[in-house]
Amino acid sequence: MYELKTKETEDSVIQFIESVDHLQKKEDAYKLLDIFTDSTEYQAKMWGTSIIGFGKYKYKYASGHSGEFLMVGYSPRKSKISLYLATDIVQDSELMTALGKYTTGKSCVYINKLSDINLDVLRRLIKQSLSHINSTYPVTEK
Repeated sequence: MYELKTKETEDSVIQFIESVDHLQKKEDAYKLLDIFTDSTEYQAKMWGTSIIGFGKYKYKYASGHSGEFLMVGYSPRKSKISLYLATDIVQDSELMTALGKYTTGKSCVYINKLSDINLDVLRRLIKQSLSHINSTYPVTEK
């Protein structure tokens, strides 16, 4: 059976952010740490080697595949910043039109820098994502 490679670790979030080479991405990573912490009230945790996650939940698909994953989070990657929000919210939310300059992938929203987006809209998207996950899956940690 498939095992998810991205798991919660005990690595330091601050040490990870400090290791970001690009100064603007590092500054944005610290701002996002504040935004996600304030919006979620969860403690930031490292997931894998490069994702900062907030909260976690258990899921089980119709196929029988199950696991545990972060509720919301972000990663200051070299090319873009990845925002991990509930997929259903990103695909259906009218808020996305007000977010600003972004692209989407299979399960992420990609931005170049925080100044490209509306931070109040991001806060609302984070809260909508949490609400959606809380109503869909059992939350395993606050």
